[in-house]
Formats: sequence, C-alpha cells, structure tokens
Amino acid sequence: MFQIFWRGWMALFLVAGLSGCGYNDFQKLDEETRSAWSEVLNQYQRRADLVPNLVATVKGEASFEQDTLTHVIEARAKATAMQVTPETLSNPEAFKKFQEVQGQLGSALSRLMVVSEQYPSLKANQAFSDLRVQLEGTENRITVARNRYIKAVQAYNILVRSLPSNVTAKVMGYKAKEGFTVANESQISQPPTVDFNKK
Repeated sequence: MFQIFWRGWMALFLVAGLSGCGYNDFQKLDEETRSAWSEVLNQYQRRADLVPNLVATVKGEASFEQDTLTHVIEARAKATAMQVTPETLSNPEAFKKFQEVQGQLGSALSRLMVVSEQYPSLKANQAFSDLRVQLEGTENRITVARNRYIKAVQAYNILVRSLPSNVTAKVMGYKAKEGFTVANESQISQPPTVDFNKK
C-alpha cells in the first residue's frame, strides 16, 4: 500500500516538475520559431522565383545596363545556392552568411528598380509593371515574415535565459537562436546629412 502511495506521489511530482520546468514551452516555442523561419524562407524563395521573369523582361530593353542585370543574376545564384537547414538558426556564422546573400539580392533588385526608372519604354511595359508590383508585395511579405520570426525567437530566447527554464535548457540542450540583424547598423545610426544649398 505504501509503495502505491509513494509511486503516486512520485508520478505527481514528476508531472509537476516537468510542467514547471518549461519543457512543454520549449517544444511550443521551438516549433513556432521553425514555422516562422519556414515562412521567411518561403518569401525569399518567392522573390528569387520572380527574378528570372524580371531579368527576361528587362533584357528586352536593348540599351539596358548589362552590369546591373549581371549583379541581379549573380546575387540570385548565390542566394539560391546556399543550403539552409533548421540548424542554421543555431549557427551564427551560417545565419550571418544567409543574411548577407539575401541582402545582396535585395540590394541588386533595388538597384535594378532604380535604373529601370531611366527607361520610359520599360516603365510602360505591362509585364514589367506587373512583376514590379509582385516584387514590391513580396518585399512587404518578407518584412512581415522576418518580424514574425524575430518575435518568435525573442520569446524562445527569453525562455532559454529565464529561471527556472534555463536549467531545462541546459539539461535538454536548448540554445538561444539567432535573430535578424541590420547589415548596415553603423550607417543607419548616423544622422543623415542635409544640404539645403544643393539644387
């Protein structure tokens, strides 16, 4: 009788201990970060898929800057060649590299859009106009997906670092995940130079 009573108390203590240590919270938040990360990748892939049609449309403009097109094509090749796995989230170097190649593609596409303003026939091209709208929408979706990922990582990392769940994190091997950073953080912290004398 005493053994049954003792086992019952031990089982109750174990259940209470596991629920209080944050194990289930780790499972939930880890899944949320993976889901948010998948959406980020999905939107980056959507952007990469738009590039070939965009480049093909722009190539129709005979005098278009070939250097700009080359940068877009090369940046897309780097972005799509990079192998991204869930482990990338826990590897600061791999995550930084991922951000760099996506940033290069984003910059190349921005440059393409700026240069395209100089070509009235390209601006009047309906296919180019439609692709431009799709690209702008995709960039907005990327921003939303990144923000969702940032919030999911923040909640997860708070759990990793808070008492008593940090004990569970160490025992179970849960480590803080990488969040997105701003590539040109030092530049954007500088106030812009305004010159009212320029014409």
